[in-house]
Amino acid sequence: MKKTIVFVVAVIWVNCGFGQSQNKIRFGTNDYVVALKHATDVMVNDVTSPVAASRYYGYINLAANETIARFDNQHPSFVGIVKGLNNITVDDKLIENSDSQLAVIFALYKTATRLLPSGYLLKKNVDSLKLVAKKRKLTSDKINATNELVDKVVEHVLKFAHADGFVKLSGRRRFTPKTSDESWQPTAPGFISAIEPYWNTLRPFILDSCSQFDPDPPNKYSADPNSGFYRELKEVYELRKKLTKEQAAIAMFWDCNPFALQQVGHLEFGIKKISPGSHWIGITGIACKKQKLSLSRTAYAHTMVSIGMSDAFISCWNTKYKYNRVRPETAIKKLLDRNWSPLLQTPPFPEYTSGHSVISTTASAILTHLFGDHYSYVDNTEEEFGLTSRKFISFAAASKEAAVSRLYGGIHFRDAIENGVKEGEKIGKYVIKACPVK
Repeated sequence: MKKTIVFVVAVIWVNCGFGQSQNKIRFGTNDYVVALKHATDVMVNDVTSPVAASRYYGYINLAANETIARFDNQHPSFVGIVKGLNNITVDDKLIENSDSQLAVIFALYKTATRLLPSGYLLKKNVDSLKLVAKKRKLTSDKINATNELVDKVVEHVLKFAHADGFVKLSGRRRFTPKTSDESWQPTAPGFISAIEPYWNTLRPFILDSCSQFDPDPPNKYSADPNSGFYRELKEVYELRKKLTKEQAAIAMFWDCNPFALQQVGHLEFGIKKISPGSHWIGITGIACKKQKLSLSRTAYAHTMVSIGMSDAFISCWNTKYKYNRVRPETAIKKLLDRNWSPLLQTPPFPEYTSGHSVISTTASAILTHLFGDHYSYVDNTEEEFGLTSRKFISFAAASKEAAVSRLYGGIHFRDAIENGVKEGEKIGKYVIKACPVK
């Protein structure tokens, strides 16, 4: 019975349109995914942190979704669902003179242009979009009206974003690492300062608070060989010695570390990569294109996934700095082997819980809700970084692999992964309940 329901939902998603889009498709799902990829490329260029990237995706996709809602009052809006988001009023005449499909893509580019630090790099895409619109038989009046409408929506969303606490982060006092053995310390090669220690002060999209789904405490640091912490420490240490090629490949595929540095002699080179949130946005695009969703449903799916991941990061970062737990690399060098190093480069923030485990589980729960339990796909998101694509039988299978990849990579203990999965499951279910597909 469950499979039948999912199939029916999928069919509805494929065939439903909105407004004038039902008659002629000028801009569709592929245009949406390409526009988001351009925004992702700017984030990679900026070396955007995982938490900041999730926030950007949340507002970029929210602007696109709320643009659609201006044209079709049957389309699910997040007004009244996202905390503090008020209704966006646009003149009916302006809506009538605008093109709904062009407006969605405009909204993506324009929000990213103004939100991202190097968003100015996307201005050329906005100009190109206008030329494409003309080639697709839209008049100058229609393009200009659409541009005006989108500016009103984007301005509303950006004003909402400005009030989420992000602008206050730079004024917070500098985070000073503790010197105790159980506490997080910066690690080689860059010894980068702790990333966003006050991210938990941001306003969530859906969650009531950053601590709503606090996980159980981690195993307490101990040098006692019989303690839970020491056993997990030993597991990470021993696994590195006997890591299989498949386990190493899994670790590398899900690395998604925008802070990676490569050291050659006395020189260090930055390696730019996508964040874990970017990876799941890529997966969302793959599913939308495979399912041949309408532009409206593509926007809704991306919005639901991105705001879910944004809240998951706020929750996870609250946990990380609450416990401020040491990374395996630091503890192993102190207690077992000072020459040991993990397969992956240790990220610059505390260990517990695993961010990959939390946000991957949240994203997969939402995608499973939207597309079904057994949705197979090929993930080629990392091909541009020289990694072979991987095939998955479900989103849950992918998220489980993403979670355990952190153990294979030597950068997380098992309890951070397992409790991170539980944290992500709770957040995913909560977002799904708050954002039912209409």
